[in-house]
Amino acid sequence: MVSQGFQVDLNKPLVFQVGHLGESYEEWVHQPIVSKEGPRFFQSDFWELLTRTVWWAVPTIWLPIVFWCISMSVRMGYTVNEILLMVAYGIFGFTLIEYTSHRFLFHIKTKTYWGNTTHYLLHGYHHKHPMDNLRLVLPPTLVAILCFPFWNLAKTFATPSTTPAVFGGGLLGYVMYDVTHYYLHHGQPTNDMPKNLKRYHLNHHFRIQDKGFGVTSALWDKVFGTLPPSKSSTR
Repeated sequence: MVSQGFQVDLNKPLVFQVGHLGESYEEWVHQPIVSKEGPRFFQSDFWELLTRTVWWAVPTIWLPIVFWCISMSVRMGYTVNEILLMVAYGIFGFTLIEYTSHRFLFHIKTKTYWGNTTHYLLHGYHHKHPMDNLRLVLPPTLVAILCFPFWNLAKTFATPSTTPAVFGGGLLGYVMYDVTHYYLHHGQPTNDMPKNLKRYHLNHHFRIQDKGFGVTSALWDKVFGTLPPSKSSTR
């Protein structure tokens, strides 16, 4: 049952509150609170710990696995150029996964209790608290679980001997994505390219939240017509 006029108490664990917002959830979750300190999710300290991840855990945990996967294909006798092509294929594939999951899953509209709760855990919290520095990268436990279906996906598009390098490339794409995402929120770029990428992503958070779904690039936004309009065209 959805409570009419429900108010979220930010001083209490949020996850099991937000579902009560019903149809108001969509508006509430897209009104960001800018603070590096995020809210508490769960009453349980164990579950709360699983939601918090330092950014450097991503390259520390996953880069050794990337190199191990690529080395499996190297041992099959492929040339350096062939390995690079497999890795590039995996990275390219991940950029499409990055875009489609962000657009069609992370921005799905919900209004039921469990729909709102699930969406908040997946991505809603990031729009509500976009500067929460311990919830900007995916928890390792979640990535480990997702590795299984993504390995099977790589097998669908690759041969048995090339699958490890393609999967390694996809995993490398994920590492690049998550580290880039953290940097876009908390880094201070001095060069034009990262400056523009940071502006592009923060525009998605604070100006037009239903456009600009690419994080590491605007490639797929251009392909699928979800580029945000320029500021001049919205006046």
